[in-house]
Amino acid sequence: MTDIPLYAGAGLLVGTLVGLTGVGGGSMMTPILMLLFGQSPSVAVGTDLLFSATTKLVATASFGFSRRVDWPIVGRLLLGSIPGAAAVVVGLWLARRTPTAADAITLHALAIILLVTAVALIFQTQLQRVGLKITARALVHVERHKLLLTALAGLTLGVAVTLTSVGAGALGVVMLVALYPLRLTADRLVATDIAHALPITLIAGFGHALLGHVNFNVLAALLLGSIPGVLVASRISIRLPARITRVLIALMLGTVSERLLFA
Repeated sequence: MTDIPLYAGAGLLVGTLVGLTGVGGGSMMTPILMLLFGQSPSVAVGTDLLFSATTKLVATASFGFSRRVDWPIVGRLLLGSIPGAAAVVVGLWLARRTPTAADAITLHALAIILLVTAVALIFQTQLQRVGLKITARALVHVERHKLLLTALAGLTLGVAVTLTSVGAGALGVVMLVALYPLRLTADRLVATDIAHALPITLIAGFGHALLGHVNFNVLAALLLGSIPGVLVASRISIRLPARITRVLIALMLGTVSERLLFA
């Protein structure tokens, strides 16, 4: 494969973003694989899921050893995300004889999720303010429903990630900000989101692999760049301003979404 340096460079870019901010994994890599490298929607999603799982495994180890992961929140999310991911894998298996239809569904779902993620990133600060107001006004009432709301958020993420490989990072961060505005500091927010994304991307990735939706040569080339990137970035204490990072990623996702919808 003559494009190994290009794939490794793409992996380095995305791995660095994941290590720094917790976002930018599937939301960047899947469009890159489709638009720049010409992979089909199904193969791009499947390959990216295993790429994300490996990248997030390295990041989780880095964050987990420093005790920044809020494991109870991860458990609540998994109550919904694991069934959601499993349901989509079963649905894709049932539709395996019509790959063209599956690609069309994946393409449009990806465009919509990218757009939703872009909007959510731009308004993350406003969502955090709403979460703070709700927490301040009705703390006891909200806490009673936190388990259900978190599980529903996990279900949404599980379906979105398995179908499009997008949502585990960027959309997950936004949901956690809205649900736990007081509990999670910036570093714990990133670490918790990455830790939750790991099992979901693994389940979804292996499901896509069984369906033949993974290009393992491309996967290996991507990991050559992403693993060093995420290791170095997750240890950097000085990060880019969160607002600037969110806006830049959101603008990119909005542009990609428009291109996919009207391709």
